[in-house]
Amino acid sequence: MLVEESLTKLAELIRTRSVSPVEVAEAHLNKISKLNDALNAIVTMAPDLLDRARVAEAAIMRGDELGALHGLPLTIKDTIETAGLLTTSGSKLRADFVPTNDAPSVARLKAAGAIVLGKTNAAEMAMDYNADNPVFGRTNHPLNPSLTPGGSSGGEAAAISTFMSPGGLGTDLAGSIRIPAHFCGIAGLKPTCGRVPGEGQYPPSTGPYSLGAVIGPMARTVEDLRLLFRVLSNTGAQNNDPALTDMTVAWYTDDGIAPVSDETVKAVTSVAEILKSAGMKVTNRRPPNIEHANSLWLQVFSRASVVQLRKVYAGEEGSGGSFVSWRLRTADDAPVPSLDEYIESWMRRDRLREELLKWMETMPILLCPVGATPAFKHDTLKVNVNGTAIGSFRAFSYSQAFNVFDLPVVTIPAGKSKEGLPIGVQIVGRPAEEELVLKVAEIVEKNNVSRR
Repeated sequence: MLVEESLTKLAELIRTRSVSPVEVAEAHLNKISKLNDALNAIVTMAPDLLDRARVAEAAIMRGDELGALHGLPLTIKDTIETAGLLTTSGSKLRADFVPTNDAPSVARLKAAGAIVLGKTNAAEMAMDYNADNPVFGRTNHPLNPSLTPGGSSGGEAAAISTFMSPGGLGTDLAGSIRIPAHFCGIAGLKPTCGRVPGEGQYPPSTGPYSLGAVIGPMARTVEDLRLLFRVLSNTGAQNNDPALTDMTVAWYTDDGIAPVSDETVKAVTSVAEILKSAGMKVTNRRPPNIEHANSLWLQVFSRASVVQLRKVYAGEEGSGGSFVSWRLRTADDAPVPSLDEYIESWMRRDRLREELLKWMETMPILLCPVGATPAFKHDTLKVNVNGTAIGSFRAFSYSQAFNVFDLPVVTIPAGKSKEGLPIGVQIVGRPAEEELVLKVAEIVEKNNVSRR
């Protein structure tokens, strides 16, 4: 089926006139009509999709120079601004908000010829590991409607994994690209801060958020992530071919914060074996300071979310959904840090990051879980891992670490749970080394039999 082709393949088919942009758009619309009512992944459709596809087709027939994404329909998370198209961030206070301008990331996709297919569901204000909000309701997992697809970019992951979309954009401050990719069995890239323009998302990536909040691509293959990243990246295409011979990979399945399921351990160790077979040096070592990631995330980013929510919902607290209402209600249950304490946490984060980066001079690739478990039920507050109950936020300390330390990460499927649910792994690199991380991820993708 046409919708099952990769983004890269669709681009080739369009460029060689084997299919038209109109045919590609219509195929995805047909898939959406069959699946989206049950999934609720795409919450706003672009009304001009077919018109823009016809314009793209006319450009091909004229022999115009074509961009890398010419005629390709893409979906955009509902927290990222799209000109003339509803962008709610899942909040009732923004239920009618229609931006006049595209976020720079969206503008870059369009400049390369992409067409916005629609907007995908997210957690309210991108604040939770689900895709549920008071504006559009919840998105269901593609394999089981009682499960969440993850969050906060859950609608994007569900749409891509079910072939309603070939790829698109998510955002990530605590794993919000990587966790839905892990839950739904697709690929996602969390770039280094600044590599993809982060403006035009809401909540904005300002203040402390600027240390770890990013916009990044989501797709079904690593090759597609690379195609999207090269369009999105501030540095443009990088055709360098990073050498992997004798490169050292450090892998771990215990971050000192959260235990992980046995199947998760198996997925990570199987990827380690693949990389070893590819000629890389593989060692089981936990990087320094990873065990501080969860507490640092809470100290540096969590209070910023309270400040933002209080400002947005001032006088309208009753408009918040369940998570936002809980966050506002309980914000001061724990002692509020003083300014000196907050600054000290920030400085400590920078100090520990420097130590980690020094260690990674000889360990340029890290391999680890995305989190403790595969997809869980809607409204889950605690998960059970080998008989131990842990909070659902703490369970994804493995993802939070790389927002805290601002490292690029690719998440790809690497195994399955006993229930048949996807399990992803994280492949992590040094700042601005996305191309290297993508290359390593591609080796795993091509050689991992268990995910096929």
